[in-house]
Amino acid sequence: MKLRRGALRAALALVLLPLLTPAGAVEPISVGLAIAGAAASALTGFISYPRLYCYFRECCLQRHDPRAAAALQQNLDKKLFGQHLVSKVVVKAVRGFLNNTNAKKPLALSLHGWTGTGKNFVSKIVAESIYKRGLQSKYVHQFVATLHFPHAHSINVYKDQLQSWIRGNVSACPRSLFIFDEMDKMHAGLIDSIKPFLDYYELLDGVSYRQAIFIFLSNAGAEKITEVALDFWRNGRRREDIQLTDIQNALSVSVFNNKNSGFWHSTLIDRNLIDYFIPFLPLEYKHVKMCVRVEIESRGYAVDEDIVSRIAEEMTYFPREERIYSDKGCKTVDAKLDYYYDF
Repeated sequence: MKLRRGALRAALALVLLPLLTPAGAVEPISVGLAIAGAAASALTGFISYPRLYCYFRECCLQRHDPRAAAALQQNLDKKLFGQHLVSKVVVKAVRGFLNNTNAKKPLALSLHGWTGTGKNFVSKIVAESIYKRGLQSKYVHQFVATLHFPHAHSINVYKDQLQSWIRGNVSACPRSLFIFDEMDKMHAGLIDSIKPFLDYYELLDGVSYRQAIFIFLSNAGAEKITEVALDFWRNGRRREDIQLTDIQNALSVSVFNNKNSGFWHSTLIDRNLIDYFIPFLPLEYKHVKMCVRVEIESRGYAVDEDIVSRIAEEMTYFPREERIYSDKGCKTVDAKLDYYYDF
């Protein structure tokens, strides 16, 4: 700070010098060069100051911004519906990890539930709470199973590529965020290639992975989550009374034994390297209406409750007899609004 102030004072003094010196006492060219040099020195001082530099350019998060957890909580409270377990666990897990200056391993979260229940949305909010550019940040990396790893016969190539990508990105930024979508469509065994990076190693080939965050998204285990939610409903108990302990163990076992999941018999589960299995409960009619209202407001229109109800009623619900849960969650709300509003 003293260096920056000194450079600025020097630049200012040189700018004022012609005004304070008798005419002809100073050569114009000399003064111009001196002013340019001082200005360059001051600019260098500014750029070399990390906080100021990172104001203009995106930087790897080396220190935790205490506002990140607050922003995460606020966004989840405002925009995520019917997921009390998610809001509670994700905020505590992320906040605790970012505040821990001596983490023993990377943070690994596995999000499970039906389509449209909010898994992608939550991963997006987590990314935005850490990096302003969110999913567009160069320190946030998304992998989609069907896009990046489509061919079963290339699994060994994918393993090498995946290890190389993670190693290179964490070397460049220890606080890298990796999001793996469609884990239920990933070829079994592929994800085990990243096991060393999630384990309790201080260094691997000179690189520490302990500040990195891994988020896995999957539809696997949704049946088990629905089973628990339905059991509570049929017994007259509120969904808000469901605790993580009511689902987490059964969920991890279900995912581990699911042959159609990328986590099938995975060492990540077997070695307890996933910190939290987070269940996304199936959404009810009232939650779909909440999604519709928020989407309408986000487009700058006044909420028409008649349209809100009509869109929610157009959704299909299950089980067939009770018709409690939306089979697409809130996934098609955006498209249905286009039909009702002349945007």
